[in-house]
Amino acid sequence: GVVQSLEHHEVVMIQKRLLTTFRIGELIRVYIIGGDGTQKGAYEIYKEIRKRGLKVAVAGVPKTIDNDIAIIDKSFGFDSAVEEAQRAINSAHVEACSAENGIGLVKLMGRYSGFIAMYATLASRDVDCCLIPESPFYMDGEGGLLQYVERRLKENKHMVIVVAEGAGQDIIAKSIPASDQLDASGNKLLLDIGLWLTHKIKDHFKSKKMEMTIKYIDPTYMIRAIPSNAADNVYCTLLAHSAIHGAMAGYSFTVGMVNGRHAYIPFYRVTSTRNKVKITDRMWARLLSSTNQPSFLRQKDIDEAREADRLTNKPPLPPVANQN
Repeated sequence: GVVQSLEHHEVVMIQKRLLTTFRIGELIRVYIIGGDGTQKGAYEIYKEIRKRGLKVAVAGVPKTIDNDIAIIDKSFGFDSAVEEAQRAINSAHVEACSAENGIGLVKLMGRYSGFIAMYATLASRDVDCCLIPESPFYMDGEGGLLQYVERRLKENKHMVIVVAEGAGQDIIAKSIPASDQLDASGNKLLLDIGLWLTHKIKDHFKSKKMEMTIKYIDPTYMIRAIPSNAADNVYCTLLAHSAIHGAMAGYSFTVGMVNGRHAYIPFYRVTSTRNKVKITDRMWARLLSSTNQPSFLRQKDIDEAREADRLTNKPPLPPVANQN
């Protein structure tokens, strides 16, 4: 069977159905497709199977446009999402060029990881500023975002800003009381960084008595509600083949590309951490060079990022020694 978009609150129900089906001898392999939360659910099912000594193989197939699953090179769906995000960025660029001091602001998906925003920016070449959750920024003062926006408009008369949905949440929380509400998957509901930035930029230029026009584009689920492109179709086929071969051999794992090769990865390795953009890495430096934006980082931010990278690269120990 294939269980898609599995979350923690569904684990108990799936366990009951799985164990009932096994008793009547109809199921020996389970294929679970989804993102970070889904792989955690698959791990819980796997541990329950091991606890009960059942001969059931659990194969996890990573599928998330956020590309936030650890260890693997890339998750299925990411390429298609980046390609579709180009449409929103192109529209924002046309709108920005159509008015004097025009700004096109695009909010893309990316709760904890800014891969979609980063790669869409690099692919576009029309973006002047990219904001992601991994890279802190500040609004006011010397070197702040508002000063950069003002300078860019004076130079080019228009600009395009791309922001990931999880960026700047700490800044918004200082001016808007943060909500403790959670969504169905247990994630904290985010404040709307796109709408907040729109109002902050408008207020800034109003205080400067400077005319400007800003268009806010929020494609939300449009970038994931599309047919997958050719690259993702091929990748998905290869993942399916690898998952079936591994499950038929009796392994329980998450399948994925690691350094260009298909690998079977223990569940605890992909669920213990989350893949994030490394702001100390070369790819982020390439983005800064492409957009000509300041890094907005202080030395303290860089040191913290390096320490986080070091801890991420340190492999965790499995919770049970005999889980091979």
